[in-house]
Amino acid sequence: MKKSILIIAVIIAALTVQAQKQQGALDKKALETIRQSWKNSSTDKALQNAITHNDIKKLAKNRSNEGKVNHYFSNKVETKATTNQKSSGRCWLFTSLNVLRPIVTEKYNLPDFEFSENYSFFYDQLEKANLFLEMVLATARKPYDDRKVNWLFHNPIGDGGQWATFNDLVKKYGLVPKEAMPETWQSNHTSNMSRLLRRKLREDGLQLREMVKNKERKKKINETKLQMLSDIYRILVLNLGEPPTEFTWQYKDKDGKISEPETYTPLQFYKEVVNINVDDYVMLMNDPTREYYKLYDIEWDRNLVEGEDWKYINLPYDVIKEFAKKSILNNEAMYMSCDVGKQFDGKAGFLDVNLYDYDDLMGVKFGMDKAQRIKTFDSGSTHGMALVGCNILPDGSIDKWLIENSWGADKGNNGFLTATDEWFQNYMMRLVVNKKYLSKDVLDVLKQKAILLPPWDPMFQPED
Repeated sequence: MKKSILIIAVIIAALTVQAQKQQGALDKKALETIRQSWKNSSTDKALQNAITHNDIKKLAKNRSNEGKVNHYFSNKVETKATTNQKSSGRCWLFTSLNVLRPIVTEKYNLPDFEFSENYSFFYDQLEKANLFLEMVLATARKPYDDRKVNWLFHNPIGDGGQWATFNDLVKKYGLVPKEAMPETWQSNHTSNMSRLLRRKLREDGLQLREMVKNKERKKKINETKLQMLSDIYRILVLNLGEPPTEFTWQYKDKDGKISEPETYTPLQFYKEVVNINVDDYVMLMNDPTREYYKLYDIEWDRNLVEGEDWKYINLPYDVIKEFAKKSILNNEAMYMSCDVGKQFDGKAGFLDVNLYDYDDLMGVKFGMDKAQRIKTFDSGSTHGMALVGCNILPDGSIDKWLIENSWGADKGNNGFLTATDEWFQNYMMRLVVNKKYLSKDVLDVLKQKAILLPPWDPMFQPED
């Protein structure tokens, strides 16, 4: 009797599980209901003909919006020719240096000036390699399927970054003008070198984990790590050239006057020629998924072992835009990052939420707001650029922003982009502002204990 009851119970459980599995399946009835929703009207046929034979983005271009936004601005930071990161993910580096360029051109009355992105990139890669190996050692006793270990080996090194990584690099290695360490083919096309670096570091990481497992002496582990970094240094030198420890700089100003040549170390050049404190800049975030007026810390998001994790203050958009306005009015550019691919016309150089009408084209409503897009990985910071202007209306409000890109002068409006304020509110993620423009209540947030966030959070990807 008991055996029969047990068999019946097992059968009932199996049937219940099967029913649950089938409950969400697309059965014939569900499929027929879905098919009936397609009316195949004359309008549907015309749309289908158009969409199946053309680029969706071109078809969605909103004709009624054309001509409503222009490239005129009431207030602009004085900038020079735009730079070009080419086929690399170094937008964060170009943008950070573009923020500092006006300081040098104004100070020395130069027609143009550019820092060496290649120099800073070299040490960024070397430091990231060292950080990866140190993090491997710090997590060596965790199982390989631990989420942190898994994340490490998935992301050993990359060419992306943000302002905080630039900040630490400058303080340790200084800066040099472009002619002291020019670009190479590999610095302009980083994918192959990056792939080789990732492969080598993963191999090295496995070896270090094995050494810890086998209880090798710390001295031997450190010696092995140093040899690994020597291999990384060799790869970097072969691809990017060797960074100068000293160089001579001479310039010709806008009046045709040629300076006397002077010799600098990279740190001397940063301190004497640029002469700003990068620690005076604060990263602000507009992330509506998290509490405002709080300080956040992104774990492991740095490139130096001794550096600081990326920290930011989360603020409402209207507060951030007022700080940005003050900076522009004082002729100071800012590091800005955003989700550049959304509602973007790269040829005309516009960023406008009304550029493309996918709702009417598809007959389907796309209705997520900024917070929902971030939570579901539909939106996040993908690209860093310099914020260099705004258009202030008679009532003091701002209707659009001027952005200096690093994709060359042949992209956008001579290398610049115009973003409407509505687009900026929806897709601007972070802005780096000199603390002298921040209010006391915002500066006080820096005194808080930072809330630690994981490196795989959807909001925090390196900009490229």
